[in-house]
Amino acid sequence: MKKISTKIATFIVIGIIISACDTVKRVPDGKLLLTKNEILVNDKATKDDDVINQLYQKPNSSVLGYRLRLNLFNIANPNPDSTFQAKFTKHPGKYERMSKWLSAKQVDRLGQSFWHKGIHDFLKKTGEAPVIIDTVRTNKSILRLKYYYFNNGYFGVKANYKLDSLSAKKAEIKYTINTGNAYFLDSLKTTIKTPALDSLFKEIKSEAFLKSGQQYKTKDFDEEKNRINTYFRNHGVYQFQPTYVTFDLDTLNTEKKVNVNLKINDYSFQENDTARTEPFKIYKISDVNIYTDYSAATVNSKITDSTSYNNFNLYSHSKLKYKPKAITDAVFITKGSVFADYRTVLTTRYLNNLKIFNYPTILYEVDKRDTTAQSLIAKVYLSPRKKYSLGTTLDVTHSNIQDIGIAGSITESIRNVFNGAETLEISGRGNIGSSKDLANPESKFFNVSEYGIDLKLNIPRIWFPFKTEKIIPKSMIPSSQLSAGLATQKNIGLDKENFTSSLSYNWNPKRNNTARFDLLNMQYVRNLNPQNYFNVYESSYDALNDIAKVYNTNPDWVDDNGNLTIEKGTTGFTNAVLSDNTALKPEDQEYKEVDNIEERRIRLTENDFIMATSYTFSKTTRKDLLDNNFYLFRTKIESAGSALSLISNAANLPKNANGNYEIFNLEYSEYVKTEFDFIKYWDLSKEKVIAFRSFFGIAIPYGNSNNIPFSRSYFAGGSNDNRAWQPYRLGPGSSGAVNDYNEANMKIALSAEFRFRILGSVKGAIFADAGNIWNVLDNVTNEKATFNSMADLKELALGTGFGLRYDLSFFVVRFDLGFKTYNPANEIDKRWFNDYDFAHSVFNFGINYPF
Repeated sequence: MKKISTKIATFIVIGIIISACDTVKRVPDGKLLLTKNEILVNDKATKDDDVINQLYQKPNSSVLGYRLRLNLFNIANPNPDSTFQAKFTKHPGKYERMSKWLSAKQVDRLGQSFWHKGIHDFLKKTGEAPVIIDTVRTNKSILRLKYYYFNNGYFGVKANYKLDSLSAKKAEIKYTINTGNAYFLDSLKTTIKTPALDSLFKEIKSEAFLKSGQQYKTKDFDEEKNRINTYFRNHGVYQFQPTYVTFDLDTLNTEKKVNVNLKINDYSFQENDTARTEPFKIYKISDVNIYTDYSAATVNSKITDSTSYNNFNLYSHSKLKYKPKAITDAVFITKGSVFADYRTVLTTRYLNNLKIFNYPTILYEVDKRDTTAQSLIAKVYLSPRKKYSLGTTLDVTHSNIQDIGIAGSITESIRNVFNGAETLEISGRGNIGSSKDLANPESKFFNVSEYGIDLKLNIPRIWFPFKTEKIIPKSMIPSSQLSAGLATQKNIGLDKENFTSSLSYNWNPKRNNTARFDLLNMQYVRNLNPQNYFNVYESSYDALNDIAKVYNTNPDWVDDNGNLTIEKGTTGFTNAVLSDNTALKPEDQEYKEVDNIEERRIRLTENDFIMATSYTFSKTTRKDLLDNNFYLFRTKIESAGSALSLISNAANLPKNANGNYEIFNLEYSEYVKTEFDFIKYWDLSKEKVIAFRSFFGIAIPYGNSNNIPFSRSYFAGGSNDNRAWQPYRLGPGSSGAVNDYNEANMKIALSAEFRFRILGSVKGAIFADAGNIWNVLDNVTNEKATFNSMADLKELALGTGFGLRYDLSFFVVRFDLGFKTYNPANEIDKRWFNDYDFAHSVFNFGINYPF
């Protein structure tokens, strides 16, 4: 029966596809479906996207040559209502029969149901109507093509088109363009009436977009206008606009040459219904007035409190609630300086960044006290946000360990808490989730939980005992953040308490650059349930138990089945082996394996204290979320424990039995860590994008440590890493992920994706992920897990696959299927395509793109 059903379903699908393959099914008689546009420029075909984008009509979209959306549209019934009614017209008694067991209203409503109407509406909306050749639009395309080439210097361009009929209802359009010879710029001169502007222009003349000998392009003239306008308005010319820049072009008797005269006339304005002109003036700022509590309700109210500070005037309709320095530090418009647009923009950005005001308004008016009328009063209007606000969040999450989680938080924000524009945030958070990877003897669905409380104080300046203005000027919009948090989590079976505190500084060296310096970042991790280790890390238990079955001689350490009990048996047998109380000797392989198991147990169950300092820098060329042609570079360097060791050495503090220093009876971690992350996007147009990412990270223990804490180590695999492996199931090296949670202190990752549009908001991707993790310069001795030379790069794993993404505008839902293409854990002759099948594939679910 199952086979018959499968065959029937297959025939139905084939029938639908065949019926839809008639691409002219919805093309009216006498009309033509546009199947192709061909553009010949000077007798050569072009694929230039800028040229193709001039066309008003383009053929229906396709996926790998198949016009999916057109065929979906063709499947839809254009008149489902008429079709439904026709059933009763052909069979008059059918309506009465249906009305007997369904009411008449229900029968009528049936015609509006999904299967009778909704599915056809869906297909028409998802599909794409046939593109019918429209000669009016074709002629408009010809005009646009002419304008395009004209604006690029081909003043004698000629364009035409021809219809090539392929069948009764199909045709393609062939556009032919003869550009002629291009015009080039020849002599360049300027006519600037206002002497002050003429002097300013000479300062930037060498940077002009227009140069003698270059091809005429309208774009260059527009950019020259904007360049001049920007420079003038940043140097005091308050009334200037791009429209004041005009060009006289002379092409007569010049043999394809263009003589250019750049003209800037005087300022023109209306006075008593009379048009007047006068030379432009360079304005200076005479006063900066800041209104700290502006609103529509107080616009006509009397100012009751005011003060002056560093040549700034601060006004308030009620008692002034801000320390003057906190506000004036955010204002870059200063008394005595020339008017400059960039100062206005910078002031707006800084004030908005304070997060205690709504978007500010900055206006200028001519100072009537100045008889020369060359002074401006800057007025900064600030509308305060509410001092107290309560925010809540509720999220459904997915991570490398947590299959699904529900997270929520509640945050109380207190603005201007110390009258210096500071913001204090007090938040409580909680999370419950499910993970099939965790030890879960009670088979609970929600077996992951975390709850905590956090305090954050944001200060809109560098909070430091000494002045830092010369190192980090306020134009870089610096800020400081003090934070502290306490969290309790149950997520890997050992259960943890996590205490954190930090002091960090953030600033923007340039517009698209960000920098962060963590002067102090402390973390104390306390394991609440270390005795549960072998219940969580089952592979370690199995390995130890197998050895114990051969070498254990104590019946008190095993259960009725001869397996080591947890924790009495595992501890007793391990201590017996390492104290030479069994038949195993240090040179035996089993002895070394027990030693490695115990070393890993101690490392993953011991409490950690980390006190680190780090610096992070990132640079991007991305303009906005729709920009698909950019790069992002991020690097970080972190040092932990060095300050504590320096103090311990200077104070000549005693070391413990392991030869290490302690703080609060706990060995602190000491290491140096660095990371490099690079992302590059290439926009291939038509919603096709190539994305690439490379990552390298290494953490080297030294001094007080011979390994890296679990929370600071690296893992491989997962939906945002190598998607052909589950998280923590790749590496280290060629060891084959023998542990339950495999991590190491060095990582290399490379990923590439080709992204394309399939249907509406449904996108597709083909990807390749390469990478692995290794142990290096730590206490791990397993050759397969360590990186010893460049030859170990042959252990880079490769996963390939494909994915589907649904774009919801504010986030993307992602499904990826990864296949193990090169698996370094296999024998050398079985590494390529040995596990390349659906049985060994990995399905990944993620939110947003992986990089």
